[in-house]
Amino acid sequence: MKIESPVLGAIEVADDKVIEFPAGLPGFEHLRRFVLLHEEGGAGKVLLLQSVDDASLTLSLTGPEQIGITYEFPLSDDEVASLRLSRPEDAVVAVVVRKDTEAPGSTGLHANFMAPLVINIKQQRGLQKVIDKLDYDIVLRVHG
Repeated sequence: MKIESPVLGAIEVADDKVIEFPAGLPGFEHLRRFVLLHEEGGAGKVLLLQSVDDASLTLSLTGPEQIGITYEFPLSDDEVASLRLSRPEDAVVAVVVRKDTEAPGSTGLHANFMAPLVINIKQQRGLQKVIDKLDYDIVLRVHG
């Protein structure tokens, strides 16, 4: 299928690359099909989650480990069932990132650790886990 992305232009996406989010994403519940992309020549540290249902929606994602963070959170039985997840190693976690435009002179990124995405890479199914309170361990690593 062909998508006219405002970020990447015209792109061709194979049907088997589409990730289904059965519940959509909070605020975008009506959008359920997405693909993970990267800009041409991009190193893959930041990926784009492009909606198949509404080409105007593109979110920037990264793996927490890409920014030196390791954290764990539980999934409910319903979430595991929705993901059709039978092996933990088939799940990948990503966080939505955005440029900080609020602080004057800031060039940093904000990462949303309170609503990570969990994707079953074998079944091409995903969900956004909304965490009401952060009572999990976060480990920061210094890269050098």
